[in-house]
Amino acid sequence: MFHITEECVTCGTCLSSCPINAIKEGEPFVISDRCNDCGTCAEVCPVEAIVKV
Repeated sequence: MFHITEECVTCGTCLSSCPINAIKEGEPFVISDRCNDCGTCAEVCPVEAIVKV
């Protein structure tokens, strides 16, 4: 599972790239339990705020 850290700048890149809409808006954004661990969000994050836990 992936987690969005406090380094998130809420740019929305991960939100629009998630193929199953598992990311919700917030401060920082939140990855729901629906996440299928594809890693797309972590790959596109410009500030590397998404980590695998």
